[in-house]
Amino acid sequence: MNGFNVLLVDDELEFLDTLIKRMKKRGLQVAGVNRGEDALAWLDREPVDVVVLDVKMPGLDGIETLREIKNRRPLVEVIMLTGHANMEVAVQGMELGAFDYLMKPMDIDELIYKLQDANRKKSLQEQRIKRKQEELGTRR
Repeated sequence: MNGFNVLLVDDELEFLDTLIKRMKKRGLQVAGVNRGEDALAWLDREPVDVVVLDVKMPGLDGIETLREIKNRRPLVEVIMLTGHANMEVAVQGMELGAFDYLMKPMDIDELIYKLQDANRKKSLQEQRIKRKQEELGTRR
């Protein structure tokens, strides 16, 4: 299951630590931060394929963080997490480019399935871009 990098962003430190441990046990390359601002700083320094992003956080909330992630790294896929049954926020996240969303507490297997799916989508997008660049290069 290796091969892609996941960044978890959640202000609930106990939840974040537990999720990181559970995902590492399953062989995922995962890191975690507890603020939207820290997530953006991490993305500036480290390769990330998929971000799992809590909606409700102090400072930059999940929607603001999602918007900035998509501005800086449009190919990075984002899965939104919400502890509240707020469909309006989920829809807003999807409109801003989130890959999907999950309700807390979520099933770890469902999260891993969505992570794999999101990474597949990112890989396909990268392959398409590379093919287009190669086509443009051979036309010159």
